[in-house]
Amino acid sequence: MALIEDARKIWEAGIAAVEPGGLVRRAVARDGPVLRIQDRPYDLGSFENIFLLAFGKAAPAMAGAFLAASGVRVRDGLVVALPGSQVRISGLRVLEAPHPLPDRRSVVAAEDALKLARAAGGKDLLVVLLSGGGSAQLCAPAEGLTLEEKTTVTRELLKRGAHIFELNAVRKHLSAVKGGRLAKAAAPAPAACLVISDVPGDDLGTIASGPVHWDASRYEDAGRVLEKYGLWAEGPPSVRRAIEEGRKGLRPETPKEGDPIFEKTTAHLLGTNATAVTAAAGEARSLGFRTVFMAAPDRGEARDVARRYASVLRSVATSSRRGAAPLCFAGGGELTVTVKGKGKGGRNQEFVLAALAALEEWGFGEVDGGAGSDWLVASVGTDGIDGGTEAAGAWAGPETIAAATRLGLRAGPYLDDNDSYHYFQKAGGLVLTGPTGTNVMDLRLMLLGGPSRRPPSP
Repeated sequence: MALIEDARKIWEAGIAAVEPGGLVRRAVARDGPVLRIQDRPYDLGSFENIFLLAFGKAAPAMAGAFLAASGVRVRDGLVVALPGSQVRISGLRVLEAPHPLPDRRSVVAAEDALKLARAAGGKDLLVVLLSGGGSAQLCAPAEGLTLEEKTTVTRELLKRGAHIFELNAVRKHLSAVKGGRLAKAAAPAPAACLVISDVPGDDLGTIASGPVHWDASRYEDAGRVLEKYGLWAEGPPSVRRAIEEGRKGLRPETPKEGDPIFEKTTAHLLGTNATAVTAAAGEARSLGFRTVFMAAPDRGEARDVARRYASVLRSVATSSRRGAAPLCFAGGGELTVTVKGKGKGGRNQEFVLAALAALEEWGFGEVDGGAGSDWLVASVGTDGIDGGTEAAGAWAGPETIAAATRLGLRAGPYLDDNDSYHYFQKAGGLVLTGPTGTNVMDLRLMLLGGPSRRPPSP
């Protein structure tokens, strides 16, 4: 069990590195009337009022840390927290709204956010604290659309395996707040946006659907996504009508690069998936592992990427040249799952199950004392939430195969039914962290032990 003990230390180090309060405290400092965010100074004496808006999974921690580090007093402030958070921050209003699918609370939060943005004037400063999950928490359907229609499209795109860029191209064009429209509501007020990224490539126009950043996608792109996933004909007629009107210029496009509304908006990227992966790799080295970075960020179907990881694991484990020192392969990113079965799980659990299915197929990984007998594969969501389960992800090793064999379980049938959760619930391997309050996509690990595996000497 030594490898799982090490793996847990490694992914916990990665998650700790992107704790929102710490990221904000490292980026924000106050020197008299000057507020400094990273390398950018803001002369507080030049602003009449400061407004604060925080939303996304990291919003409460970001808001509390910002107020403490900056020492500013806000004219009005709104924090949108996940349901059940029971957040209380002195001087700020707190609303709750869910993720990954919006509900009426998301509409109320979006309306309040737009009202706050419009209240900021040209001599005020709007501080936006933004993190992943904000797309669902702020949901203001465009004219002629209902919440139920937007939710239907979002749910189906997620189920059919649309990646985040495709999903957000659609959401931005069915919204009154996303795709730069929050910045439009705030203009001409200057805005400082502090961001924790949960998307591959850290594209500011994609994180939380880019409410204060220009949008590179168009109605034409949104239409192509719906067609690709069979939702152009199957989806709500009002959604199809809105996209068609946008294509014809009957609805305004989202604000684009060069629009004057963004002239006074500055973005500060505080934490990314690479931040977490780098910290995880550093912890692995401190535990005595030689560490290799996998190509990151990972994108694509979870089971396809898992087979590539498993192939690397098998190849290295059986190589006579790999040496005796233990190895850690560290990667990250965010994968998709096309749901065809009726099971329960999430992208991280499905990744590990798919890797296990491939290793079983290749006859690798039995507890036989051979070259592949000391190994582990893990995938963990940094937010502590994987799909509609209480697990953050899963891990597997020779013990998993041994337990599954005793129980008569085979990975393949569970994978076919997208039922990774129940497989690992029975065989063991669910990772339970609880919600972490941050979100920078996922961490993936492959560990290979060796006879010389021990921490380095001081």
